[in-house]
Amino acid sequence: MGQALLNDEYEPAADRQRLAALDRYDVLDTGREEAFDRIARLIKLTLGVEVGIVSLMDAHRQWYKAVDGFSTDEVPLQSAFCRYLLADPTPIVVPDARLDDRFRDNPYVTGDPHVRFYAGAPLTTSDGFHIGSVCAIDSATRHFGPRERAILTELAHVAMNELELRRLASTDALTGVSSRRAFKDEAGKFVALARRHRSALSCIAFDLDHFKSVNDTYGHAAGDQVLSAVSQLVTGQLRRTDLFGRLGGEEFAVLLPHTDQHRAHEAAEKLRTAIRTLKIPGSHPPIAVGVSLGVATLDPVGDDIDSLLQKADEALYAAKRAGRNRSALWQPSNTVMQTERRRVLKAGRIIFMNRHAVTDCTVRSLWENGAELALSSTLDIPDTFDLQIRSDGAEWPCQVTGRTEQRLIVSFT
Repeated sequence: MGQALLNDEYEPAADRQRLAALDRYDVLDTGREEAFDRIARLIKLTLGVEVGIVSLMDAHRQWYKAVDGFSTDEVPLQSAFCRYLLADPTPIVVPDARLDDRFRDNPYVTGDPHVRFYAGAPLTTSDGFHIGSVCAIDSATRHFGPRERAILTELAHVAMNELELRRLASTDALTGVSSRRAFKDEAGKFVALARRHRSALSCIAFDLDHFKSVNDTYGHAAGDQVLSAVSQLVTGQLRRTDLFGRLGGEEFAVLLPHTDQHRAHEAAEKLRTAIRTLKIPGSHPPIAVGVSLGVATLDPVGDDIDSLLQKADEALYAAKRAGRNRSALWQPSNTVMQTERRRVLKAGRIIFMNRHAVTDCTVRSLWENGAELALSSTLDIPDTFDLQIRSDGAEWPCQVTGRTEQRLIVSFT
């Protein structure tokens, strides 16, 4: 769980300014994207290692935007080799982790996958904040000379440039629909209008079922063809007033102004049927894909665009858990949001066991009487604890009102 004894010297790994810089890119927990997957593959190919990673680091974890060679997509920050790049951005090379005092007792060294070699270079924003890393990993000891260090550093620059391009683009280059940033910017305006006039507004989040198998079986060019064809089909199904965007990888969202939950669900089913019958030429038999969709309707008191998208995403994953190739409506929990939810990215600490233990978390949303927290695992977290946000000088006693494997919803008591 990454529990640590609580003492006055303990500091979260991430500070307010660095997390604010990371938040600008709005990339955490987005889907796979070929530009970053390509960088992970190049790390393996050019440096001859078993694992290549492009990662971002929030307050509690190192999350992999792209990984080639590992099956996991994140590790707790306290176990991540790359966390040392947050304090000292000089590229790190570790020929044999068993001989390095920083890493010899690391669980990824002493146990599976038995890391021996590691090299990492930081992802640094134009204003000097270190928000992530590219890294090369191997289960055998290795030597890295100046040439290999230079290659890894250049690949870090390439990854950072991709993040900048992704942030600035208004149109997704592959599909021609709105980019994530442009969609959220425009959708935010629709949400503000719907709240002001108390008009109906709904959102559909969807992604393609088992899309990775399309890339694995037919190649990335065929996968790109599928994404383009689906985007064209969906565009043709929507009204002129609807908003459509690609949020990342095979993940998309549709915003439906003046549309209640019932009509939004009908629209989702219409899209599901159309996509299910779509056949992509160029293969034998032609490629066919299914789709899972989640539908959520705006709460004009408590929702902004981020919380509306979050609700649609929760419904989407409910559809996946129910068997895929279906749509699902968002179901509210017993948590009552009495005030407006505010999206944040802050370093937090969960304090429990009579203040003898602490677990890092990332605070993703705040409201007057509660918060949403992201953790590496919620398994050992009790139902009551204290939440501390040191950058705000704030601490609250909390009661857990909602729990998944890596998320907690809490009310302040």
